[in-house]
Amino acid sequence: MRHVEIRKADHSDLDAVEKVYSDVHDAEEGGRITTGWIRSIYPIRETAEAALERDDLFVLTEDGDVVGTAIINQIQVDVYNGAPWENETDDSDVCVLHTLAVSPFAGGKGYGKAFIRFYEEYAAERGCHELRIDTNARNKTARSMYKKAGYKEIDIVPTVFNGIPGIDLVLMEKKVIQASLRSTER
Repeated sequence: MRHVEIRKADHSDLDAVEKVYSDVHDAEEGGRITTGWIRSIYPIRETAEAALERDDLFVLTEDGDVVGTAIINQIQVDVYNGAPWENETDDSDVCVLHTLAVSPFAGGKGYGKAFIRFYEEYAAERGCHELRIDTNARNKTARSMYKKAGYKEIDIVPTVFNGIPGIDLVLMEKKVIQASLRSTER
Protein backbone atom coordinates (compact mmCIF):
# COMPACT_ATOMS: atom_id res chain seq x y z
CA MET A 1 0.00 0.00 0.00
CA ARG A 2 1.32 3.42 -0.97
CA HIS A 3 1.84 6.13 1.62
CA VAL A 4 0.77 9.46 0.11
CA GLU A 5 1.22 12.79 1.86
CA ILE A 6 0.85 16.45 0.91
CA ARG A 7 2.97 18.86 2.93
CA LYS A 8 4.82 22.14 2.77
CA ALA A 9 8.05 21.80 0.87
CA ASP A 10 11.47 22.48 2.35
CA HIS A 11 14.88 23.13 0.78
CA SER A 12 15.61 19.41 0.54
CA ASP A 13 12.65 19.06 -1.88
CA LEU A 14 13.90 21.55 -4.50
CA ASP A 15 15.74 19.02 -6.68
CA ALA A 16 12.71 16.72 -6.67
CA VAL A 17 10.32 19.57 -7.54
CA GLU A 18 12.63 20.58 -10.39
CA LYS A 19 12.56 16.93 -11.55
CA VAL A 20 8.73 16.94 -11.58
CA TYR A 21 8.83 20.09 -13.73
CA SER A 22 11.37 18.43 -16.03
CA ASP A 23 9.25 15.26 -16.31
CA VAL A 24 6.25 17.39 -17.30
CA HIS A 25 8.35 19.29 -19.87
CA ASP A 26 9.65 15.96 -21.28
CA ALA A 27 6.09 14.66 -21.66
CA GLU A 28 4.98 17.95 -23.27
CA GLU A 29 7.88 17.91 -25.73
CA GLY A 30 7.19 14.25 -26.50
CA GLY A 31 3.55 14.99 -27.31
CA ARG A 32 2.20 12.83 -24.45
CA ILE A 33 0.55 15.74 -22.61
CA THR A 34 -0.39 19.34 -23.33
CA THR A 35 0.17 21.95 -20.64
CA GLY A 36 1.41 24.88 -22.69
CA TRP A 37 4.44 25.19 -20.41
CA ILE A 38 7.88 25.71 -21.95
CA ARG A 39 11.14 24.33 -20.56
CA SER A 40 13.56 27.02 -19.44
CA ILE A 41 10.71 29.54 -19.21
CA TYR A 42 8.03 28.14 -16.88
CA PRO A 43 7.93 26.37 -14.53
CA ILE A 44 11.61 26.24 -13.66
CA ARG A 45 13.66 25.76 -10.51
CA GLU A 46 13.42 29.49 -9.79
CA THR A 47 9.61 29.12 -9.75
CA ALA A 48 9.96 26.63 -6.89
CA GLU A 49 12.69 28.64 -5.14
CA ALA A 50 10.52 31.78 -5.10
CA ALA A 51 7.57 29.81 -3.73
CA LEU A 52 9.76 28.19 -1.09
CA GLU A 53 10.99 31.65 -0.07
CA ARG A 54 7.35 32.80 0.28
CA ASP A 55 6.55 29.57 2.19
CA ASP A 56 3.77 28.59 -0.23
CA LEU A 57 5.31 25.62 -2.06
CA PHE A 58 3.74 22.22 -1.41
CA VAL A 59 4.72 18.72 -2.44
CA LEU A 60 2.85 15.45 -2.80
CA THR A 61 4.93 12.45 -1.85
CA GLU A 62 4.40 8.78 -2.60
CA ASP A 63 6.34 6.56 -0.22
CA GLY A 64 8.59 9.54 0.55
CA ASP A 65 9.32 10.46 -3.09
CA VAL A 66 8.09 13.80 -4.44
CA VAL A 67 5.78 13.11 -7.39
CA GLY A 68 3.69 16.28 -7.40
CA THR A 69 3.91 19.93 -6.47
CA ALA A 70 1.80 23.07 -6.34
CA ILE A 71 1.86 26.61 -5.06
CA ILE A 72 -0.99 27.75 -2.80
CA ASN A 73 -1.31 31.38 -1.76
CA GLN A 74 -3.45 34.49 -2.01
CA ILE A 75 -1.54 36.02 -4.90
CA GLN A 76 -3.90 36.75 -7.79
CA VAL A 77 -2.21 37.19 -11.14
CA ASP A 78 -2.71 40.54 -12.87
CA VAL A 79 -5.24 39.23 -15.41
CA TYR A 80 -7.59 38.42 -12.50
CA ASN A 81 -8.22 42.17 -12.17
CA GLY A 82 -11.42 43.08 -13.97
CA ALA A 83 -12.40 39.45 -14.62
CA PRO A 84 -16.14 38.78 -14.40
CA TRP A 85 -15.92 36.76 -11.19
CA GLU A 86 -19.32 35.55 -10.06
CA ASN A 87 -18.27 35.66 -6.42
CA GLU A 88 -17.01 39.18 -5.85
CA THR A 89 -15.23 39.24 -2.53
CA ASP A 90 -12.46 40.89 -0.61
CA ASP A 91 -8.97 39.78 -1.68
CA SER A 92 -8.36 38.44 1.83
CA ASP A 93 -11.08 35.82 1.21
CA VAL A 94 -9.44 34.51 -2.00
CA CYS A 95 -7.01 31.58 -2.23
CA VAL A 96 -5.28 30.59 -5.47
CA LEU A 97 -3.81 27.30 -6.66
CA HIS A 98 -0.84 27.82 -9.00
CA THR A 99 1.48 25.54 -10.96
CA LEU A 100 -0.08 22.19 -10.09
CA ALA A 101 2.25 19.57 -11.56
CA VAL A 102 2.22 15.80 -11.16
CA SER A 103 4.97 13.71 -12.69
CA PRO A 104 3.65 11.82 -15.72
CA PHE A 105 5.25 8.75 -14.12
CA ALA A 106 2.73 9.07 -11.28
CA GLY A 107 -0.24 9.96 -13.46
CA GLY A 108 -3.58 8.22 -13.25
CA LYS A 109 -3.44 7.75 -9.48
CA GLY A 110 -5.71 10.64 -8.57
CA TYR A 111 -2.90 12.86 -7.29
CA GLY A 112 -4.19 15.94 -9.10
CA LYS A 113 -7.59 15.46 -7.47
CA ALA A 114 -5.91 14.88 -4.10
CA PHE A 115 -4.07 18.19 -4.47
CA ILE A 116 -7.34 19.97 -5.26
CA ARG A 117 -9.00 18.51 -2.14
CA PHE A 118 -5.97 19.52 -0.07
CA TYR A 119 -6.08 23.03 -1.53
CA GLU A 120 -9.77 23.42 -0.72
CA GLU A 121 -9.31 22.25 2.87
CA TYR A 122 -6.19 24.38 3.32
CA ALA A 123 -8.04 27.46 2.07
CA ALA A 124 -11.10 26.84 4.23
CA GLU A 125 -8.96 26.34 7.34
CA ARG A 126 -7.50 29.80 6.69
CA GLY A 127 -10.89 31.45 6.21
CA CYS A 128 -10.66 31.69 2.42
CA HIS A 129 -13.93 30.71 0.79
CA GLU A 130 -13.35 31.94 -2.75
CA LEU A 131 -11.06 29.62 -4.67
CA ARG A 132 -9.47 30.61 -7.96
CA ILE A 133 -7.43 28.62 -10.44
CA ASP A 134 -6.14 29.36 -13.90
CA THR A 135 -4.82 27.11 -16.63
CA ASN A 136 -3.80 27.28 -20.25
CA ALA A 137 -6.81 26.78 -22.54
CA ARG A 138 -4.78 24.08 -24.34
CA ASN A 139 -4.54 22.02 -21.12
CA LYS A 140 -7.75 20.04 -21.60
CA THR A 141 -6.82 17.50 -18.92
CA ALA A 142 -6.53 20.16 -16.22
CA ARG A 143 -9.67 21.96 -17.39
CA SER A 144 -11.65 18.74 -17.22
CA MET A 145 -10.28 17.84 -13.78
CA TYR A 146 -11.10 21.29 -12.39
CA LYS A 147 -14.62 21.23 -13.87
CA LYS A 148 -15.27 17.80 -12.31
CA ALA A 149 -14.13 19.25 -8.97
CA GLY A 150 -16.79 21.95 -9.25
CA TYR A 151 -14.79 24.86 -10.66
CA LYS A 152 -16.58 27.10 -13.14
CA GLU A 153 -14.79 28.66 -16.10
CA ILE A 154 -15.62 32.34 -15.98
CA ASP A 155 -13.37 33.81 -18.66
CA ILE A 156 -10.55 33.12 -21.13
CA VAL A 157 -8.02 35.95 -21.26
CA PRO A 158 -5.28 36.30 -23.90
CA THR A 159 -2.02 37.15 -22.13
CA VAL A 160 1.71 36.68 -21.75
CA PHE A 161 1.81 34.29 -18.80
CA ASN A 162 4.96 33.73 -16.76
CA GLY A 163 7.03 34.76 -19.77
CA ILE A 164 5.15 32.59 -22.27
CA PRO A 165 3.50 34.68 -25.02
CA GLY A 166 0.21 33.88 -26.72
CA ILE A 167 -1.49 32.14 -23.81
CA ASP A 168 -5.27 31.94 -23.56
CA LEU A 169 -5.60 31.76 -19.80
CA VAL A 170 -8.74 30.10 -18.47
CA LEU A 171 -9.93 31.67 -15.20
CA MET A 172 -11.92 29.40 -12.90
CA GLU A 173 -13.58 29.85 -9.53
CA LYS A 174 -15.39 27.95 -6.81
CA LYS A 175 -17.04 29.05 -3.59
CA VAL A 176 -16.44 26.72 -0.65
CA ILE A 177 -18.06 26.39 2.73
CA GLN A 178 -16.22 26.63 6.01
CA ALA A 179 -14.34 23.51 7.11
CA SER A 180 -16.33 23.44 10.35
CA LEU A 181 -19.60 23.37 8.42
CA ARG A 182 -18.32 20.70 6.06
CA SER A 183 -17.34 18.41 8.94
CA THR A 184 -20.90 18.55 10.36
CA GLU A 185 -22.32 17.50 7.00
CA ARG A 186 -20.38 14.26 6.77
